[in-house]
Amino acid sequence: MLASHYYDGLIEAGCDEAGRGCLAGSVYAAAVILPDGYENPLLNDSKQLTEKRRYQLREQIERDALSWAVGIVTPEEIDRINILNASILAMHRALDQLTVRPQAVIVDGNRFKPYRTVVDGSAVDIPHTTIVKGDGKYMAIAAASILAKTYRDDYMNRLAEEYPQYDWRSNKGYPTRKHREAIRQYGTTPYHRMTYNLLGDGQLSLQFEEY
Repeated sequence: MLASHYYDGLIEAGCDEAGRGCLAGSVYAAAVILPDGYENPLLNDSKQLTEKRRYQLREQIERDALSWAVGIVTPEEIDRINILNASILAMHRALDQLTVRPQAVIVDGNRFKPYRTVVDGSAVDIPHTTIVKGDGKYMAIAAASILAKTYRDDYMNRLAEEYPQYDWRSNKGYPTRKHREAIRQYGTTPYHRMTYNLLGDGQLSLQFEEY
């Protein structure tokens, strides 16, 4: 079973994102605060779970969490500030919506920017730790990965009804051959990330800039 927490004695929020590598659609992130000592042996990295299990766990997470929230950054914002900054911004937006204020944050991956909140009337950066493959190590991050993934999948399924030719119901905006062939044939949509290498003939360069 995954670890219940990283920080001792602090209200800890786990964060993760979904959709960073997609050619189309918003990037989603979730923040989850689980009860102290929480146990759920089924929780795991969302990529290791079936779709059915992810949605079953989403119901459990939303029922059991002390607080949870989802943050979204649009394709237009991604193009303006780049995907790395957009992923972090989506996490900050999720944290902003938590009804229980976190005292620390654990984040899947290796990049994050300090999250500022108000403590005793003063704005402070709360402690944070980045954890590579944290969604397979800590329950709160795994829970966040499941919420981010399932809510983004719901969003891409809705977009697929509007633009069925891009096969988004299956690929969720990721760069599959069918998706890129559709871009060649039909062009782009308002949901495509125009700073991305949409046709697969070059490399995307990620930069870490201020947003």
